[in-house]
Amino acid sequence: MTINITSRHADISDTQKTHVHAKLAAVLEAYPEVEYAHVIMDTQKFRHIIEVIVQGKHHLRIEAKEESDDMYASVDKVADKVDRQLRRARDKVVDHKSVKHRTKLADFEQELNHQV
Repeated sequence: MTINITSRHADISDTQKTHVHAKLAAVLEAYPEVEYAHVIMDTQKFRHIIEVIVQGKHHLRIEAKEESDDMYASVDKVADKVDRQLRRARDKVVDHKSVKHRTKLADFEQELNHQV
């Protein structure tokens, strides 16, 4: 998994880069289908805007954007947003697949009961 960090209108320090990388790596570690994450850190006057674009297998694409007065707070909030969106996407796939599996298993059990 690759995490690319880009800055607009300001230079970012190494501590900010490591904070962003640590936060996103911790979130994305639980989702093996994620292949790439692009982080855009923007500073406009007193606002710090963080945009995250996550791409992965099976046409997975998630975008999250957060804005606040503190860069670290923005990173924390956007990491939570990405986690929620990835969990929702994974649960949709899991729920979708489990329904078919449950119906096949239920049909199989009914056939077994009828044969006995």
